Amino acid sequence: MQHLTALHVSGPTFEHHREPLGIGESAPRLSWTTVTDLPGWTQAGYEIEICDADGTVLTATGRVESAESVLVPWPGDALGSRERRGARVRVHGRDGSSGDWSEWTWAETGLLEAADWRAKAAGPPAELLGPPDGPALLLRRDFTLRAPIARARLYVTAHGVYEAELNGQVVGDDVLAPGWTSYTYRLRYRTHDVTALLRQGANTIGAALADGWHRGKVGFYGGATGVYGDRTAFVAQLEITYEDGTTDLVTTDEHWRCAPGPVTAASLYNGEKYDARLLPGGWSSPGFDDGAWRPADVLAHDPSRLVAPTGPPVRRIEILRPRKTLTGPAGETILDFGQNVSGRLRIRVQGPAGHTVTLRHAEVLENGGLSLRPLRQAAATDAYTLRGDDAPEEWEPRFTLHGFRYAQIDDWPGQLGEGDVEAVVCHTDMRPVGSFSCSDPDLTRLHENVVWSLRGNYVDLPTDCPQRDERLGWTGDIQVFAPTAAFLYDCAGPLTSWLADLAAEQTALGTVPHYVPWVPLLPAEPAAAWGDAAVIVPWVLYERFGDLGVLRAQYASMKAWVDEIAALAGEGHLWDKGFQFGDWLDPAAPPDDPFKARTDSALVATAYHAWTARIVADTADLLGHAADAARYAELAAAVRRAFVREFVTPSGRLACDTQTAYALALHLDLLDTPAQRERAGRRLVELVAADGHHIGTGFVGTPLVCDALVAVGAYDTAYELLTQRECPSWLYPVTMGATTIWERWDSMLPDGTVNPGEMTSFNHYALGAVADFLHRTVAGLAPAAPGYRRLRVAPRPGGGLTGADASLETPYGPASVSWTRTESTMTITATVPPGATAEIVPPWPDAVAQEVGSGTHTFTGSYRSPDLDRG
Repeated sequence: MQHLTALHVSGPTFEHHREPLGIGESAPRLSWTTVTDLPGWTQAGYEIEICDADGTVLTATGRVESAESVLVPWPGDALGSRERRGARVRVHGRDGSSGDWSEWTWAETGLLEAADWRAKAAGPPAELLGPPDGPALLLRRDFTLRAPIARARLYVTAHGVYEAELNGQVVGDDVLAPGWTSYTYRLRYRTHDVTALLRQGANTIGAALADGWHRGKVGFYGGATGVYGDRTAFVAQLEITYEDGTTDLVTTDEHWRCAPGPVTAASLYNGEKYDARLLPGGWSSPGFDDGAWRPADVLAHDPSRLVAPTGPPVRRIEILRPRKTLTGPAGETILDFGQNVSGRLRIRVQGPAGHTVTLRHAEVLENGGLSLRPLRQAAATDAYTLRGDDAPEEWEPRFTLHGFRYAQIDDWPGQLGEGDVEAVVCHTDMRPVGSFSCSDPDLTRLHENVVWSLRGNYVDLPTDCPQRDERLGWTGDIQVFAPTAAFLYDCAGPLTSWLADLAAEQTALGTVPHYVPWVPLLPAEPAAAWGDAAVIVPWVLYERFGDLGVLRAQYASMKAWVDEIAALAGEGHLWDKGFQFGDWLDPAAPPDDPFKARTDSALVATAYHAWTARIVADTADLLGHAADAARYAELAAAVRRAFVREFVTPSGRLACDTQTAYALALHLDLLDTPAQRERAGRRLVELVAADGHHIGTGFVGTPLVCDALVAVGAYDTAYELLTQRECPSWLYPVTMGATTIWERWDSMLPDGTVNPGEMTSFNHYALGAVADFLHRTVAGLAPAAPGYRRLRVAPRPGGGLTGADASLETPYGPASVSWTRTESTMTITATVPPGATAEIVPPWPDAVAQEVGSGTHTFTGSYRSPDLDRG
């Protein structure tokens, strides 16, 4: 057997965790990638060893004949709570090669059973709370460690948002912990290794606790408060293991004490007020006198709701310095950070005690000043009152977040200097995995805007916008955007958590609500394209990450949604009853009526019903539920027949003559004959041309229209639509200086004024779903099998582009495609990861598709397109 030390295994990893401390899976699946320069290498088998915390090997599989390397079943005994295991892998190739063992990687379980929780919930006395979005309160407790310690774990969560401290040091780097889940059913906790923060003798644990999503204001139309309760509470369990093997436990209980702190008001929407004079020095350190503090109340909490996270928390990801300092119309100082972000400001300021600096946030300027109207009822204002030290004071809010590019700084003492104000970008710390660029700088900027909108709208859950009084997990937005999100970031873990919330809310409400977590501001009723996220998002995660487990976990939810709609549609199989968003934000809709789309909402709803029924049929087949597979396949066929009968003429014209209607019919294969498909394709081209190659779709049609055009061979039309720069178009916001994707095609009008509609955000990712087309068709990198085990490399140039490239860290390793062309030739270079294959489909005439294995492959052919000279 050939032995090659160049055959290297990276990993293994556990489930979708990057930080596998405190995981919730007792049998975590393992994944690994192989790094080798052997062309065409594929795995024939693997070996896995599992060891305990002391390094003793507990499980050795021996050689397993299998090509699987993604989410491979756990080979050892199921883990209990607090158990630490190491895993390593060795692979063997079909060519006879063998690699060395990988490095050991480690995972540790959290508290897997409700009975493991001994902590009570320590809540501030009701009289200290104030109204919702009131002060953040301080909680503390002293304790003594009797000997040197070997290790310590802090298991922690809250009813509210918290920041924990041990001996004066902040624990972890989470922002707005524990994040937002459907608290009624699922409340996440975090596990922290705090060994280095403890010492023999006197110690102190403390927490600052604010209302957050639990008790504070959330939602639009004035919002709702106290959605999950009228009391906040801190839940912490500190488990200490001494060097001699004995243990101690410190928990939240009746021994904790509480007092007001420097945060006098904390609101997710309105901002934070902080008076540095009110900070009790050393409050979270030993020796502090808390005799005047109030005893905390012990409140009821249900440990069975506590779950370990499946993805990373929100963190501080990046620091931005101001690009420009501007002067507003009334002489105000405005900082331009050059990029629309979600986050907050960090200031360094020096001045007299009691002086207050005010920080206001906005996404855009209007008439030279902050445009505040798009914020609606969100004040987005922070205030810092100085302590008055001889040295500069540094402050950053802890319990709020804003969507902004511009910040107005009022009442700054003295001269504002370089480095005095920074923007701290905050979002879920997902791993970036995909990239795209091309020869058209505007298209490249569009893609950058899509990335920034994803970053700004993944603050623990997939939201609609980060700035105004909303920031909800709208199902329709992530439904259309999920393929793009899955290319750009490793979002499998975070979206798995959100889908678990969706299923919980669906069970309780009897339908999939419009947003998850659910806040009762609207009726809970089914709506096409929104509720269909229950089916489409799990399917996308399976397609892009190769995770059959997410389909298994969500299968009951997926079926329940399709069954609900089948019952609504009845024997006629047309979903033409009840409320619908329809093709939301059709560019023809007036500013005050985003519902007013040109496409019949019954056509949209019935098309989605056919789509999701077919997905559930395919899911049932994958999971081995043969009877379900047959039943849902027949339902999908019946809905398709109903769609054709109601909305399609024999010649292929649609009863609703819009871009969205034809995009749905073509992309979802809802037409009966090749002649109908040909006529529908021609009509879509005619409609796009009649609109002057301007976009004519809203939320539903936008992700599909370019794919529908290329599916009928109308590449030139697709590219003219894609590269249009007049409003409405994808590139119009780029020409207006946008750095994120707008909610409306014309969120800002050509004269620089903001759209008069009440609902005008400058950071919404839904219309950026076109980025998936950029990845798959413009660059040519697409999945041809779940998890990119097989790639489709099929770039289709147009729009005057002379080159494009995309890269992706697939579950099998890095893949990439790049191409360039001149007036007569085109060169494609594709990298395929080990263990994967690719179908290469060049665009030049008479090209023959080729199957290739791993490695880097280059193809050159004669290619000329008339659009090259139009660029």
